Amino acid sequence: MRSYRYLDVVMAAFVAVLLISNVASSAKIVDWGIGIVGLRLSFDAGTLLFPLSYIFGDVLTEVYGYEKSRRVIWTGFAACILLAVCFRVIQWLPGEATWQEYAGDKAYGAILSGVSSGGIVIASLAAYFVGEFSNSFVLAKMKVWMEGRYLWMRTIGSTLVGEMLDTVLFVTIASVFGVFPWSIAWSLMVANFMFKVGIEVLCTPITYRIVGFLKHAEQEDHFDRTTNFNPFILRV
Repeated sequence: MRSYRYLDVVMAAFVAVLLISNVASSAKIVDWGIGIVGLRLSFDAGTLLFPLSYIFGDVLTEVYGYEKSRRVIWTGFAACILLAVCFRVIQWLPGEATWQEYAGDKAYGAILSGVSSGGIVIASLAAYFVGEFSNSFVLAKMKVWMEGRYLWMRTIGSTLVGEMLDTVLFVTIASVFGVFPWSIAWSLMVANFMFKVGIEVLCTPITYRIVGFLKHAEQEDHFDRTTNFNPFILRV
């Protein structure tokens, strides 16, 4: 297997963004007081950071190919499970008396138990799996079809597909389990999708710079012409 100078750095950034956004999603719902045609655009706080995971996913697939991206996606999946298990174990542990006075298990449960609750874990893992693999697959296929041209069209196009599936699945499953009230489900879907795609569009110049740097530094510009796109194959 060929070694790369920056693949581990991109993977670490991808996983870090994923974990931080998962915690933020449970911790707070943001409302900037903005609405479109009467629809309040509120969203979970993880939305502020989560779109970066798709940018890293675009970079991974564009430079290193779908197979390397698939391995990183599974690494992130395992990290999310570990995060959920750790927060659940912490919730079970007895709290110290002074901590119980100024914070306590009730506050912990109200804010952070969502990270490890069945509903949020199932919602986030299902949405993550479908969204990230769809994003990587679409970008890899478009790269071959377009013979490596129009990077902006590939990154935005793949994000439209991946983020739409991710957002709809996450909010729907989370609402089914009572994590979010159904009264704001549609608002969350619309606001999350618009914000995530907007971040992708705004970051396109940065994506171009990162991709250009990595292709030059790694001497790699992979085309998935003969790739097996089965997401359940872990070998590279």
